Amino acid sequence: MNYKQWIVASAALVLVGAGVAKNSIAFDMSSIQLDVARTEKIEKIEKVELSAEERFELKANTLFQTLELKAFNAPSEKVFTMALKGYLKMQEEGLIKNSKLTIVDFSVSSTQKRLWVIDMDKNTVLLESVVAHGKRTGDEFATAFSNRINSHMSSLGFYKTGETYQGSNGFSMRLDGLEKGINDNARTRAIVVHGADYASPTLALKQGRLGRSYGCPAVPNEVNKELIDLIKDESCLFIYSTQQDYLKQSKYLI
Repeated sequence: MNYKQWIVASAALVLVGAGVAKNSIAFDMSSIQLDVARTEKIEKIEKVELSAEERFELKANTLFQTLELKAFNAPSEKVFTMALKGYLKMQEEGLIKNSKLTIVDFSVSSTQKRLWVIDMDKNTVLLESVVAHGKRTGDEFATAFSNRINSHMSSLGFYKTGETYQGSNGFSMRLDGLEKGINDNARTRAIVVHGADYASPTLALKQGRLGRSYGCPAVPNEVNKELIDLIKDESCLFIYSTQQDYLKQSKYLI
């Protein structure tokens, strides 16, 4: 290679190198732009403000989807969400010392398990059972509710569990209704949690419905002590029905 050829070849290498460098710089710039765009998108998402209701719905759905069921079934997500809303409001009001949440779903047949106890600290279902409604509330299904003394009907809504005692129905637990005009006569009416022979799944299978109480959420005798020991002393108990009058006026749901 003579001197002139060497100059040409060197120049060509410089040009090629410059081209490679230019492409490399272009590639690097493209990557940087992509990273910047991605970061900006993430920042925009993080800056999106959710309403209080949207944040609650997200929390409720997350808790429900991650419930540890063990060998139990779960309540419906709809009823769980309502119960959670009331539980959190009771918690804000300083009414809860025991973190168990008890849900009674009176939209379900009395022949089915329709009471659940959930440990809200561990997000775990601890107990599931059948539960009786009042004798004037309905037959197989609970359809009518009252807060009146001597109505022999169940009352809907949110309750705070009270103290235990030994009464005519054995080991029992008092309830305080928290919703004025809906269940606030519970203590006066002696609406309590207790065990009963008529709250028997076997009896329900024989007669097509569970036995009925005078308005108390009565449970099978074999479940009673475990249930009361779990939820006594200021936990939240929620009794649900599809009754629209209640759902539209409950201070814990609106």
